[in-house]
Order: sequence, then C-alpha cells, then structure tokens
Amino acid sequence: MSLHNPDAFEQSAHNLTVYIVDDDPSVRDALGLLLGVRGYRTAVFSSGEAFLQTWRPNWRGCLLLDIRMSGMDGLALQQELARQGCRIPFIIMSGHGDVGTARAAFKADAVDFLEKPFDDAKLIAAIDEALSRARSEQHEQQRRSRHASLLGELTPREREVMELVVLGRHNREIGPALGISVRTVEVHKARLMAKLGVDNVADLVRISMLESEA
Repeated sequence: MSLHNPDAFEQSAHNLTVYIVDDDPSVRDALGLLLGVRGYRTAVFSSGEAFLQTWRPNWRGCLLLDIRMSGMDGLALQQELARQGCRIPFIIMSGHGDVGTARAAFKADAVDFLEKPFDDAKLIAAIDEALSRARSEQHEQQRRSRHASLLGELTPREREVMELVVLGRHNREIGPALGISVRTVEVHKARLMAKLGVDNVADLVRISMLESEA
C-alpha cells in the first residue's frame, strides 16, 4: 500500500492493518514480504514523522515500531500518538536490545519487545496478540457507540428516572422526587429499559457507567 495515498488507507480503514515504521528499507521490505505472504494487510513508513503525517484516527490494527530511528524514535512516536488519543497496540523492534530499552517499552505498554534479527514465530505471535487487542478495543468502541445511540433515544423524563434508578432509589422514592405517581415511574422505567434492551437494573447501571466513562 502506497505511503503517498492516504485515500487508499481511508478505503480500507475498517480492516486491521500492521503498520511498519522503520528507517531501514531492507527491514521494511523483509517484514512487508513476510507478513504479506501470510495474509496480513501491511503499510510501511520510513519514519515516525511520515506515519504521523498520514495517520487518521479511524485506522485500526497494530504498529511495528523501530526503537531507534533518525528523527523521532519508536517510543517518541507512540507517546505522541497516545497524546493524540490513538490507542493502537504496538510492538517495539530493536537491533540493539538492552534491559533498559526493553523496560521502557513495556512501561509504555508495548505488546512485546523484539530484537533483530527476528524469530518469525515470535514475531507472528506478537502481531497476533496485538491484533487481538485491537479487535477487543474496536468491539468495545462499537459497544459504547451503540449504547450512546440508545441513550440518545430516551426522553428527558426517562433520563431522570434512569439516573435515580442507578442511584439505587426505589419507585416509591422516585415518584415524589419527580412529582409523579409510582405507577408513572413504573411506566417510564419499563419504556427506558425496553429502549436500552436491558431487563434488569444491573445492566442499566453498567450502561450508565459506560456513558460516564466516555
């Protein structure tokens, strides 16, 4: 996939991609070939700056980052992406592995720290773990989006009832607090739970907590 064709990335952003960032063209070519023949979608970048210039928030997949590059190194790139809200899992690569560098990588929540030349089995295992994390994150984001959409369908009164329900208030307490009858509270509660697709208070609390964490 071309470095200079952002539209191509946009068209395939719903697929998980292994983004390879390394200033050594021989490493980029070798990784692209190895992963390509194994069925992985790949995109290569010659520097951290090049990746940042092209990156879009809707990209999904994982990053293979060289720890030492001219200009921005792998950890600096990851830190900048995190600052911008990017949560793509990443793997650190190094031709000069040492304990301190590995510790810094894992402290930044790297999936793995791999020394060059690579053990193919370890590389593939690390990529699969990173992509598994990416899928989990994608599913969680989709779940939050669905819940936010459902919550948006509630009427103001239903939101008021829900807020009191998740605080542990009983119907007989909610009614006087809102100036409505207990029977009306029951109707609102039934309707809001139907809209949200839940059948118990525990799930209602969970959805409410997801909203507060968004």
